[in-house]
Amino acid sequence: MKRWTSLSPEIKNLWLASCLLILYVSPLFILGENAHIRVHDNLDSNIAWYKVLKNSGQLFGSSHAVIPQIINGLPRNAFGTEFSGIEWLHNLLPSMLAYAISQLLTRIVAFIGMYLLLKKHFVKAAEAYPIRVWVSLAFALTPFWPSGMLSTLGMPLALWAFMNIRAGKHTWKEWITLILLPFYSSFVLGFFFFLFAMGLLWLRDFLVKRKPNWVFFSSISLMTIIYLLIEYRLVFSLVFPEAPTSRNEFVSSTLSFWHTIRLVFKNYFLGHTHVLTLHTLVIVPLSFIAVALIWKKEERDTLDKRYLYLFIFNIILSIWYAFWFYKGWQPLKERFSILNTFNFARFHFLRPLVIYLMFAVGAFLLWGKGGRWKVFVKICLIVQLLILFAANDEIVYRAAGKPSVKQFYATTQFKEIEQYIGKPQSSYRVASIGIHPAIAQYNGFYTLDTYNNFYPLTYKHEFRKIIAKELKKSPTLEKYFDHWGGRCYIFVAELGKKYEFKKDSKAKIHDLQLNTSVFKQMGGQYILSAVPIMNAEENGLELKKTFDQKDSAWRIYLYQVK
Repeated sequence: MKRWTSLSPEIKNLWLASCLLILYVSPLFILGENAHIRVHDNLDSNIAWYKVLKNSGQLFGSSHAVIPQIINGLPRNAFGTEFSGIEWLHNLLPSMLAYAISQLLTRIVAFIGMYLLLKKHFVKAAEAYPIRVWVSLAFALTPFWPSGMLSTLGMPLALWAFMNIRAGKHTWKEWITLILLPFYSSFVLGFFFFLFAMGLLWLRDFLVKRKPNWVFFSSISLMTIIYLLIEYRLVFSLVFPEAPTSRNEFVSSTLSFWHTIRLVFKNYFLGHTHVLTLHTLVIVPLSFIAVALIWKKEERDTLDKRYLYLFIFNIILSIWYAFWFYKGWQPLKERFSILNTFNFARFHFLRPLVIYLMFAVGAFLLWGKGGRWKVFVKICLIVQLLILFAANDEIVYRAAGKPSVKQFYATTQFKEIEQYIGKPQSSYRVASIGIHPAIAQYNGFYTLDTYNNFYPLTYKHEFRKIIAKELKKSPTLEKYFDHWGGRCYIFVAELGKKYEFKKDSKAKIHDLQLNTSVFKQMGGQYILSAVPIMNAEENGLELKKTFDQKDSAWRIYLYQVK
């Protein structure tokens, strides 16, 4: 007890924040597979990919290797690098334990990184420790995209290292940070854009100060080279493309001017699903108050100017994001394929760093006015943390009626299906209707359908023949598949863009029109449907058995191609 009372208020706050961070992540460890986590771009894809790669034994497969379990041979390069920390976690541990450890590790690094950055460069005053501590915790609790790892949440730590190196006040710690971060983050999902911004900062210094900072330049180059070495599969695919992929048919720039303007405001105020910051209710109003106060000042200090730069940069990022989808870009994208195959809209992945730096600096500027402003800042910190705690996956996805991890992957139910079919899983192919193919993949089935970042374009065209009549019925689905195609699914016009029909669903398919001849030619023998197909006979399908299991979210109708 004496030790606790002898600690400084800042250290006490750090310990309390650390306990709250552990509390936030604890449901993943306590509930395990009974936990509720994000489905989109997580359960429906990445977690299943990790397991498929693990089971394939191709973690270190060559650049020409394929994974036969998916689409009769998905290129190994589609699964990313073997030098990724999250790949190793899922290769060594059960899926849910690997996921929980990744969440904890990522949030701890995010908390430490933001705290170091604020203490060293933005919020230095000793009495402003509540801002340093609690903004750092708030940043660490943002509902980031899980498979992105430290791609966005590692940016404060990287910026801390770069700013120290830039100022000539660096030790081995900064260099180790820049060397290790690439092993638990992604180049294309965050750090390409971050390093580009660092390059612009170096160039600005070079042009304004007329003195090149070669140590700073070397640090940027070092981190970039490490990423390129780690992501050698991506580099190989871009530099030596063997054949067109599904990404070659991406048509992303389709918005009219006014739709684009609307997207600017949507992104600015609400954010994006992959980099959710939950900044709307607290941080946005505080930022405008801070700008108004700075604007009234006759003289602005360095921190005022930094805040204005952040504020303007945040707006620019939302404008860039929205206008990347403006139809005026399309002719240029058709001419230069790299503009389609690489998503340059992701400069907005810098926004979590920018927004929470704005939160900290803006709060510090108001804090400095004393009195009621300090109370206002404290209220803002508390409310923001309450918002983030309320956005915990276990709360959000349970309330939304989403299945738990165990209910989603339904391993017991799919084991029953495998045993009923009674043949080696590699000897036949399946496809799913009304559920994500990732579920079958997770359970070891060889699937003709998939959700992947890229796959051979020839396969997309062949698979399209199976669903051509269904796409023709729905312009929305036709555009979705033809202009993107990342979800190579058995789309059904009657079901629309819905892929999670739970066992309590009343949905039925009355007028299915599939080309089962092509399906069979591609090796397809079974369809796993979450809803009954009323005209199965017309499609050459025979209902073999219905599978219902208490721990599964689905009722599976097993159809065999005659």
